[in-house]
Amino acid sequence: MHVLDLCDAHILALNRLLSGKGSGRYNLGNGNGFSVHEVIDAARRVTGKKIPICIKPRRPGDSVRLVANSDLAKAELGWKPVRIALETIIGDAWNWEKINALI
Repeated sequence: MHVLDLCDAHILALNRLLSGKGSGRYNLGNGNGFSVHEVIDAARRVTGKKIPICIKPRRPGDSVRLVANSDLAKAELGWKPVRIALETIIGDAWNWEKINALI
């Protein structure tokens, strides 16, 4: 999930509190599930870096798939993620890291 979509949700939740509607608990996600391989492949494309991987067997209890259901946040807060492309999410994070000289 893109950090700015997360920020947008927090602002909407704060506005809800300030309007007196009370607090709530919300799952946030963009509705897309990405595999570890998809994330690594996208990171390689975006950064141009070789990212080594070490494939291990699935651990007991590991989920096969996890995708957040954001329906409640959409209904109660009017929130909708707008930055859903994996390359955008990774690219913006990568650019922030480069600008802030953390890499």
